[in-house]
Amino acid sequence: MPPAVRFVLFTLTLNAMGFGLIVPVVPKLIMALENAPIDRATAIGGMLAVTFAVFQFIFSPILGNLSDRFGRRPVLLASTAGFAVDFLVLAAAPTLIWIFIARAFSGIFGASNGPAQSVIADVVPPQDRARYYGLLGAAFGVGFILGPAIGGALSEFGYRVPFYAAAALLAANTVYGYFALPETLAPEHRRPFEWRRANPVGALLSIRKLPGILPMAAVYLLWQIATLIYPMTWAYFVIGRYGWSGGLVGLSLALVGASMVVTQIFLLPRMVARFGERATALIGGIGAISAMLCLAFAYETWMVWACLPIMAMQSLVHPNLTAMITRRARADNQGEVQGFASAVMAVGSIIAPMLFNPALAWFTSGKAPLVFWGAAFIIAAVIAAAAITLLSLIKTKTAHP
Repeated sequence: MPPAVRFVLFTLTLNAMGFGLIVPVVPKLIMALENAPIDRATAIGGMLAVTFAVFQFIFSPILGNLSDRFGRRPVLLASTAGFAVDFLVLAAAPTLIWIFIARAFSGIFGASNGPAQSVIADVVPPQDRARYYGLLGAAFGVGFILGPAIGGALSEFGYRVPFYAAAALLAANTVYGYFALPETLAPEHRRPFEWRRANPVGALLSIRKLPGILPMAAVYLLWQIATLIYPMTWAYFVIGRYGWSGGLVGLSLALVGASMVVTQIFLLPRMVARFGERATALIGGIGAISAMLCLAFAYETWMVWACLPIMAMQSLVHPNLTAMITRRARADNQGEVQGFASAVMAVGSIIAPMLFNPALAWFTSGKAPLVFWGAAFIIAAVIAAAAITLLSLIKTKTAHP
């Protein structure tokens, strides 16, 4: 495995651990700072998610284009260092406004997803990319096994402790990357940085002529919206519906992460080899919809635990979508295309909390004519069905020279 790929895998694992560490305690932090009940905390959590996504949307094309100009290494190292500082701000935040400021900077640093995926496109042949993108997903899954479990345990010592732990973790990763990460973009494949292309609209205008890119972007968007049901609402859902502790929230996410790791390491490559990228993504999409409907109607805790392993099927989708997109890019604009894809994902991250969090808050408040905790999951299942329907109509594409 190329050294750069090892670093990206390790970085995504630690990033996932960092995010996972704080997932069990964010609702409690909001409730403590605002003295808010769970439905109000759910709504605030949605606004925080929108703040993150707006900044990620703006900066994803910028970082993608910067990585095409200066290389992947400086962009990725700056991102990991920024994340470490960001978690320190979250740990010490005295008021809610500081949480919003920190989430804005998280969106900026989180826009490095494009350069990270471009590393794979730089060094891995097109026919192997789905497998490696699956490894990226598995790395994220490993982080989400360890992160929430550790975060839930640390939360017993105070709801700010996991934030400090995440900051330390990401600072250590920055030091590791300084020594371990080589540059993967050859000088002859670099191009000048242009502001007209380094914004979401400019990126769209620049790459819209690539064959099949816009339909794939639409699938990417719909799928991103649907699967964000979990990070947007999970902690609020299980705390409010079932009265779970931070430890149980962390344990549930760890189980999901473990299931995804197993799926992406052992099942994904075999399915891609046998069925191809698109068919594998479609199978995973059907499994994801089943999990969403399962959770929508789970009225007892044991039912939730039974639904969780089915969620792992969704991990078959994103790696294959990413591989299909890279086939439509050239060597000199992989960063731009991946930055655009990240911007598309950020649009989904803006839309999702505007759909799911208000739906969950409304249908669990005293204002709703009917209390239905599964409303947001029904919405997610409908959007996921639209995504896989559109994907089934898109033709496959060989790699662009």
